[in-house]
Amino acid sequence: MLYAREIHGTLITVTSVRISPDLGIARTHLSIFPSGKAAEVLEKVNADTKSIRYDLGKRVRHQLRIVPELFFHNDDSLDYLENIDNLLRSDPPGPATEENE
Repeated sequence: MLYAREIHGTLITVTSVRISPDLGIARTHLSIFPSGKAAEVLEKVNADTKSIRYDLGKRVRHQLRIVPELFFHNDDSLDYLENIDNLLRSDPPGPATEENE
């Protein structure tokens, strides 16, 4: 089982979960900070999928008949937004002229 002390100094947030119509598959997107550790953390989470699914099953056994198969993906949308923000800051717009309008 994945323990917090194994990933000390890392913040993991579940940003979205997409579940198939038959509730058999759950695709979970994780935002991992710092993003430099994303591959390592995602590897550990994927290696521990069975125990995570077991724990989920214990918590929702009264609500769900089927515990979905879990797939974890890295959500790098924050890195993408940060990159766009940095690009916009590095090249500020010039003064407006009649030619540009």
